[in-house]
Amino acid sequence: MAITERGNTQGSGGRPQAESEETRADEARPEETREHHHPAPLKERPDERAAAALDDPQVRRWLWRAGAAVAAGIAVTLVTGWRLGLAVAVLVVIGDVVRTSRRSSSVTAWQKSSAAERRTERQLRSLERNGYLVLHARAVPRDDEGVSDGRIDHLVIGPSGVYAIDSEKWDKRLPVRTMSHLKLFHGPFNKKDRLDEARWEAQMASSILAERVGFDVPVQPSVAIYGPSIPWKVMRVRDVDVYAGNRARAYLRRRPKILTDSDVQRIFQAAEKALPPKYPD
Repeated sequence: MAITERGNTQGSGGRPQAESEETRADEARPEETREHHHPAPLKERPDERAAAALDDPQVRRWLWRAGAAVAAGIAVTLVTGWRLGLAVAVLVVIGDVVRTSRRSSSVTAWQKSSAAERRTERQLRSLERNGYLVLHARAVPRDDEGVSDGRIDHLVIGPSGVYAIDSEKWDKRLPVRTMSHLKLFHGPFNKKDRLDEARWEAQMASSILAERVGFDVPVQPSVAIYGPSIPWKVMRVRDVDVYAGNRARAYLRRRPKILTDSDVQRIFQAAEKALPPKYPD
């Protein structure tokens, strides 16, 4: 069977009968000219660049801010004057930037169980200047065979000690009450299991860290509750500190200093290695 090589445009008798003027002109050029003849690069048109920029969510967000600021500024200017209108426009931009930043977190969005953790995280972030270090969403290993379902939402290590904080969002319509520091109720629901779980996580973390650093590392469990009103500042129930979520920062700052800076660093480094992220990358 005869096989014709692809790309051969010339038969055995010579040139094809139909040949364009452009092809003949190209073959008439010197060899060097043909080798270095390239089509001009395509340039991106301005409308294409604008469309690509609009696809960026950050650009769209800033355009929205600018539009809202201009609209608010004009409305206020027409009523009161340009100075107040300018101030309102600036406040609109600042307010939206702050609101957006509050949604951000060092923990990836799909890994979060609730917005309560993000609210506590924002409070803890401001304590870094006071020597506190924080690890978020850390798994508590059960044994050498694997990782348990236990998770410490926020492991805080600082001058006043080590804390395992769990952030909870509860129904604000139901009251929170205690009985003899042994029982915690949210409406009719007994939260004994939740407190026992928080205490177990802290005990496991304490044991693991002590083995790593070579000295006792007490870890105080606590639950920061968002939603319902909490009728006390800090209440210890079943050895777990319970308080309103918006008091997480004050809960830590008002305690006496018991750890040196070197202790804090040593425990933090041990915790990074011994307590793996609950949601590894």
